[in-house]
Amino acid sequence: MKTGELAKRLGAELSGDENIEIHAVQGVSDISDGCLTFITSKKYLAEIADSGAAAVLAGRFYDALSGKAQLKVENPYYSFAKALEIFYVKPEAPKGVMNGAILEDDVTVGENVTIYPNAYISSGASIGEGTMIYPNVFIGENTKIGNNCLIYPNVMIREDITVGNGVIIHGCALIGSDGYGFVLEGGAHYKIPQIGTVEIGDNVEIGAGAAIDRATTGATVIGEGTKIDNACQVAHNVKIGKHCLLVAQVAIGGSTTIGDYVTFGGQAGVTDHVTIESGAMFGGKSGVIGNMQKGIYSGVPAIPHRNWLKAHAVFEKLPEMMKTLKKLEDKVNKLEVQDDD
Repeated sequence: MKTGELAKRLGAELSGDENIEIHAVQGVSDISDGCLTFITSKKYLAEIADSGAAAVLAGRFYDALSGKAQLKVENPYYSFAKALEIFYVKPEAPKGVMNGAILEDDVTVGENVTIYPNAYISSGASIGEGTMIYPNVFIGENTKIGNNCLIYPNVMIREDITVGNGVIIHGCALIGSDGYGFVLEGGAHYKIPQIGTVEIGDNVEIGAGAAIDRATTGATVIGEGTKIDNACQVAHNVKIGKHCLLVAQVAIGGSTTIGDYVTFGGQAGVTDHVTIESGAMFGGKSGVIGNMQKGIYSGVPAIPHRNWLKAHAVFEKLPEMMKTLKKLEDKVNKLEVQDDD
């Protein structure tokens, strides 16, 4: 694709030759001759200038890159993502319900769907227009899958679940598993029936091996645009707002309420019945044990990130401080002995 055509498709302002042929789209660490790359920091200027990249997506025009075509855009990283779509993401033609897929008689199927062999769609379920369901997917009774969803192999979506439009669910994820609910009676843990549901908003993405539990009663809710990474756990009756990010191995305890645009770093954990305000951010391995206001937090238990940095700096010096303390104790003991004499 030539630079002029690409600039039009990305809504970019072009500086340089509009007839340069772009052969690939690559990040800074993977640049090859004739490719399109992007820049978000001046520290990469020299590296890109000396590379074989033919064109650069940038938030402004750089004199140092005058030897290359520059495509000025508002958000270079976003435009990089769009360029990857243009070059590499090719829509797959719908294949319909393929031989070997099993659908109960009262399943409703929209137009332009693909349902691969060995998928099983239970009674009363509905599959929206343009949705693609890969092999070995299980869809439970009365579950509703929206339009243009992508459900990868070995996903299980149990009964009475609602999945919005444009949702992506990666392999081996489980939606609607029983919540972890038991009551102690007579010296044994008695299972509390989990009769609720899960509601997944539009444009949610759920990573491989993630588990989202159905509510005891009511609904576990995943808000529009939220992205859940691999191996995350969302317990029963959790309410997650819009456009949140849960990085790998995050675990959210039951009946927790999370606002919009909340971010959890990898392996962060949240105890149950917690409320977290919109816009809060938690570093990797943070432990949230109480209600949290908007802010940036780290540590176990999670505290404001600046305080955690100070505490961590002290923690690293503890061995040295212990030696100093021991020396001071020895001096004090000697002075006490002299006073007694």
